[in-house]
Amino acid sequence: MFSCDATQSDAAFRHGPKPVIGLIGGIGAGKSTAAECLARRGGFVINADALGHEALAQPEIIEQLGARWGAGVRRPDGTLDRRAIARIVFENAQERQALERLVFPYIGQRCREEIARGMADPATRFVVLDAAVLLEAGWNNAVDRIIYIDAPRELRLARLAARSGWTQADLTAREQAQWPEEAKKARADAVIVNTEGPEQLQENMDRLLEQWMPQGEQPV
Repeated sequence: MFSCDATQSDAAFRHGPKPVIGLIGGIGAGKSTAAECLARRGGFVINADALGHEALAQPEIIEQLGARWGAGVRRPDGTLDRRAIARIVFENAQERQALERLVFPYIGQRCREEIARGMADPATRFVVLDAAVLLEAGWNNAVDRIIYIDAPRELRLARLAARSGWTQADLTAREQAQWPEEAKKARADAVIVNTEGPEQLQENMDRLLEQWMPQGEQPV
């Protein structure tokens, strides 16, 4: 099931000849699966989470976070321990904001570089920016459309527990670090509910792309 703001379908793309689609959603709703659906239809997918890991490997960022939080956030080989950082930032909003101020500019620049690379690739039909904190970080300025992947909280928690051993407290802590669900849905151009499995999700994504892609450029 999906809902779409049809008034958006005829607007010109602002960032180049190919649309840039932002992908957000509830934690555990299936955003990564949705990205795979789009990749199968010619989408050049940019994973902002992977770029976040890249940011935490930068020497200057490692030094600044080590200086702020001490040796406990560094492994014996000098790299950052992301689990240790997660414990700090999901328990303290000020520390999370400090981390975001440090890494968001790097990730945002890398997103722009990857968008340009996708635009230049002849095989790319559209670009996808898969970024959980797209709105919080202001990266929505780089996209033409936004898709929100939704699912009931109970289902999302069950998926996260099976996949990563998360508890309800883990999910709540991470949800509190992001905008409220309804605020994100209100900013999205389409909301797709992912409760019926990958095949139905692919069908819904295909229907949406048929509305958004220019005639003659619809993915097959």
